[in-house]
Amino acid sequence: MSTETDFDVIVIGGGPGGYESAIRCAQLGMKTACIDKRLLAGEPSLGGTCLNVGCIPSKALLDSSHRFESAQHELIDHGIETGEVSIDIETMMTRKDKVVKQLTGGVAQLLKGNGIEWFKGAGKLTKAADSNFVVEFTPHEGDSQSLTAKNLILASGSVPIGIPSAPVDQELIVDSTGALEFTETPKRLGVIGAGVIGLELGSVWRRLGSEVVVFEALSELLPMCDKAVARSAKQLFKKQGLEVRLSTKVSSTEVKDNQVEVTLEDGSTETFDKLIVCVGRKAYSEGLFGDGVQIPMTDRGLVEVDDTCATSIKGLYAIGDLVRGPMLAHKAMEEGMMVAERIHGEKAQVNYDTIINVVYTHPEIAWVGINEEEAKERGIEVKSGQFPLAANGRALATADSDGFVKIISCAKTDRILGMHALAPGAGDMVHQGMIGMEFGALTEDFQLMTFAHPTLSEAVHEAALSVDGRAIHAIQRKR
Repeated sequence: MSTETDFDVIVIGGGPGGYESAIRCAQLGMKTACIDKRLLAGEPSLGGTCLNVGCIPSKALLDSSHRFESAQHELIDHGIETGEVSIDIETMMTRKDKVVKQLTGGVAQLLKGNGIEWFKGAGKLTKAADSNFVVEFTPHEGDSQSLTAKNLILASGSVPIGIPSAPVDQELIVDSTGALEFTETPKRLGVIGAGVIGLELGSVWRRLGSEVVVFEALSELLPMCDKAVARSAKQLFKKQGLEVRLSTKVSSTEVKDNQVEVTLEDGSTETFDKLIVCVGRKAYSEGLFGDGVQIPMTDRGLVEVDDTCATSIKGLYAIGDLVRGPMLAHKAMEEGMMVAERIHGEKAQVNYDTIINVVYTHPEIAWVGINEEEAKERGIEVKSGQFPLAANGRALATADSDGFVKIISCAKTDRILGMHALAPGAGDMVHQGMIGMEFGALTEDFQLMTFAHPTLSEAVHEAALSVDGRAIHAIQRKR
């Protein structure tokens, strides 16, 4: 093992949380290293799951599939005739790969431009004492090296959860990564798990021509979502041809004649050309800790941290999917920034009450803050209002009027507690609610604002008015 190299900060993991944390540390004048072992097509690639096999490639495919469906079924309503439309899966995948390469290459340039040393390989913590850390770095090629640092940030991310009833082979039974690499459209596609990933991937291949059946063990769709939004979303998915079966458990699978036979808990069987398993993700800490290194962990395999992502060992931090909270790239990013600044002596903090969730179906499903069910559980008296996009001029003009916007406010203080949307661009729309919540906005503040016409955001204004029964473009119940 070669000589030790001293750093102010070492970050293990080059995903969104890790690379942003490393960049901020470098900006603050700290000597920083980032260790990442991911390979994409045999080459080292920064950006973690999100850029390589998650958020970015899936959104590229969602966009391509949406355009294809629009050309097939929607352009004719605008007087645009295209004739028969076809999709070249290889070209679509090439475009997706190009987007990924551009972004991951951009991250590499950002590290280089900020003077961060990128170690391409695996990092293992072998000594953890207060502000005295030793990391064994094992490159993809060559001898291992011992690195030392005053501060260490663990950002190793997460991996898909496997289930015994459907062992992944990445050929016929795939996880979320394999579902991004199909070379042709499956005639019949099964999806286990109606969470965010299952709905998005199911939507991609349904638009491209697959008959898609989604199996969900739970009795309700998206239980973390506002119930009114979830109910409407399920109806829309059915209308679109995406079959979601709730309270349905898969007990076993068998590969036969180049197909997958799925046996359900009730004994019935179904056959698919491909099966996607996406029942969630789990923290990835394999090989992260050496023998004798004791790091406080939770019973769920997460690193135990406080509200500032600090462990009980001075100078040791963990962020993103490795710790409590939602497994979201933007949550990891903000935690990474917070940790970097706290190492530097700043008082940065993440407001976990305003973390936005988005499901990138069409229309999108997005929310920030609490829903009415959560408010009831917490004993908070609320008032709410919602406004349908079917009454929004811009939505009708663009033939995209499914869904609605809902605002939940405190009945006593009028402060906005949550915003929920089922709408095209909902992920962008709910940022208005997030900003309002960050500044402690009242419903009245949104009611008094002037929203441009015609825009989809007018639905936010009308939803705020509806909280007090004042929406103009929808008939209001007398209160």
